[in-house]
Amino acid sequence: MAEAPAVLEGITVTDQAAEQVRQVREQSNLPETAGLRVGVKGGGCSGLTYVLDFDSEPRQGEKVYEHNGIRLFIDLKSYLYLRGTELDFSGGLNGKGFTFSNPNASRTCGCGTSFSV
Repeated sequence: MAEAPAVLEGITVTDQAAEQVRQVREQSNLPETAGLRVGVKGGGCSGLTYVLDFDSEPRQGEKVYEHNGIRLFIDLKSYLYLRGTELDFSGGLNGKGFTFSNPNASRTCGCGTSFSV
């Protein structure tokens, strides 16, 4: 019997989010190898806020994951808050944009970009 694949301990990227990352990367004239830096910084309604940015290479000490064809760079401090998070994209009528489903968050704000643990 085959062993089940290990659960990704980083961030998962939905199909919708991966497609949006590719579109933004292309519109910004970034190479296909550019990765998405995902992080957390102090601020926002609930105390911590999510940060997204592109970079060509990971910084020293960052964890690197690849999910759904997207390379993700996560600094160690942010990793503690983001482990197991799902990055999604909603382009519906409410125009939310990127959304985070974070199992580590004990509280989130209405805007969906801020949380606390």
